[in-house]
Amino acid sequence: MMAVLVLQVEFVLFSFKIGSRKLVGLRKQNSYAQQKNLRIRAKIQQQLAKIHNNVKKLQYQLKDVKPTPDFVEKLREMMEEIENAINTFKEEQRLIYEELIKEEKTTNNELNAISRKIDLWALGNSETEKAFRAISSKVPVDKVIPSTLPEEVVDFEKFLQQTGGRQGGWDDYDHQNFVKVRNKHKGKPAFVEEVLEYLPGRTQDEVQQHENWYQKFLALEERKKESIQNWKSKKQQKKEEIFKLKEKVDNIPLPFHNKPDDNQKQKEEQRKKQKLAVEAWKKQKSIEMSMKCASSQLKEEEEKEKKQLKERQRQFKLKLLLESYTQQKKEQEEVLKLEKEIREKAEKADKRKTAADEISRFQERVSKYIS
Repeated sequence: MMAVLVLQVEFVLFSFKIGSRKLVGLRKQNSYAQQKNLRIRAKIQQQLAKIHNNVKKLQYQLKDVKPTPDFVEKLREMMEEIENAINTFKEEQRLIYEELIKEEKTTNNELNAISRKIDLWALGNSETEKAFRAISSKVPVDKVIPSTLPEEVVDFEKFLQQTGGRQGGWDDYDHQNFVKVRNKHKGKPAFVEEVLEYLPGRTQDEVQQHENWYQKFLALEERKKESIQNWKSKKQQKKEEIFKLKEKVDNIPLPFHNKPDDNQKQKEEQRKKQKLAVEAWKKQKSIEMSMKCASSQLKEEEEKEKKQLKERQRQFKLKLLLESYTQQKKEQEEVLKLEKEIREKAEKADKRKTAADEISRFQERVSKYIS
């Protein structure tokens, strides 16, 4: 019990340290993002100020038009400079906008992941907590029935107890996404990168460690299944042998002589027969008890897996609903953005047309002066 308490305290301290490190990392990221935004804002203001000044200069020049080729060339260069500055500004803003969309997508993924984790914690479905509750409330498998189960089954159960249950200490959402992506890539190393996209709160080292754990989990589980089949076959074979032995003992003929020596021999045979029958009965009961314990444990495990499957299906449906809502919201935002862009383009087209008309009239005036 003391060891369990120590293990729980160590886990709490470890979780606190991990949480503190993540909090410090988030603060650093927030500070960096604020500084980056300030730099971007300063650069935008500088670019807009430059464009504004150039436009003012052009307007000033247009107030005092001189009908000379040099003056016209100077105006053309000023207009080209303004147009190039505006195009450069638009291109930079487009790139910044695309980067912001990517960051928004990553942030939404992180928020969704955190939201689902909070839901799981609120419902008390944390696999880590389950593991500790199991440790504190149950005696290890090898102390309960050390001689009734195959070694592979005991090894598998001990492995689960020591590594945080059937999900390796991860919560259900993270583990199910890990398994889904891993199965999609058939276990190839490339799947790690995609897992990190689904689980932005996890690091590459954490995913790799979970992959190592999962490989061992699958290997031990396969050994367990094979050993249970072999164990059942052997137990059934032994049971049949004991029944045959009992039947053989029951069929031993007893002599019916009345001589003293024959009576003594008859008693000896009877005692041997009873002894064999008792031993056969004990072995049969021992096998039945072993099979009953193993069957009970296997049934318990199957029920547990059914409950976990049902919970995973419920969470998967919830995830689909959340993704559907997020997708609809995203599509609505895209429609609004598209409408805004169309309006802005129409306004800019009108402004360009007005400017072109003004320039055309100005050029006509200049041509008249030159001619």
